[in-house]
Amino acid sequence: QVSVLYFARSAELAGLRCETLSVPRQITSLQLWEEIVRLHPRLAVIRDQVVFAVRQEYVLLGDQLLVLQPGDEVAIIPPISGG
Repeated sequence: QVSVLYFARSAELAGLRCETLSVPRQITSLQLWEEIVRLHPRLAVIRDQVVFAVRQEYVLLGDQLLVLQPGDEVAIIPPISGG
């Protein structure tokens, strides 16, 4: 189980700020994103702009294999516009 944290627009789209998900211990970053989008389909609109962080390290969505430990934090951080 991992803790998924949603920030800014991702929290609005998912309708929550955090949740606990059961996912395979070894999973690619893209598979993890797809699992999250399966639960919260509205997140699909930010797919190309989202920043993904696992254990506070940025991860690109792709074939990178993640080895997750119980209690790991996964953050979904949408683009932040400045002004």
